Amino acid sequence: MDIPLIKKLIQLLNNNNLGELTVEEGDLKITIRSNQVQVNSSNINLPSSAASSTGEKKNELTSETQLPAGNFTTIKAPMIGTFYRSSSPDKEPFVKVGDKIKKGDVLCVIEAMKLFNEIQSEVSGKIIKVMVDNAQAVEYDQPLFLVEG
Repeated sequence: MDIPLIKKLIQLLNNNNLGELTVEEGDLKITIRSNQVQVNSSNINLPSSAASSTGEKKNELTSETQLPAGNFTTIKAPMIGTFYRSSSPDKEPFVKVGDKIKKGDVLCVIEAMKLFNEIQSEVSGKIIKVMVDNAQAVEYDQPLFLVEG
């Protein structure tokens, strides 16, 4: 599975306000729905670099991954810049998966033109997923966090 490709497909779905996106390539079929990710596949041949240390050259994968049912909110980047999970490299992240947050809590900072802008939550709930890597460039309206609640 090409995780960076899947991330790009999710970003494409979110950036274009699509409800669903399906991509088929050979035996691989990926369907992505807003607020729900579902992967259906069968007989995926992984490259030898992905084979296990036992020398296995071929794996079969059949899986279905879904978010649990619930009320989810996506917190998006209000600006273009560089995303940071903490105020400095030696500090703990503002929030982690599983943390309960309240409206007004600082979630991250985005550096834009040498200014560090604190991004505050507009909702209360529980962090389900951090959708951006630390020190990654983000676009306007790019999903940053998935919050349940």
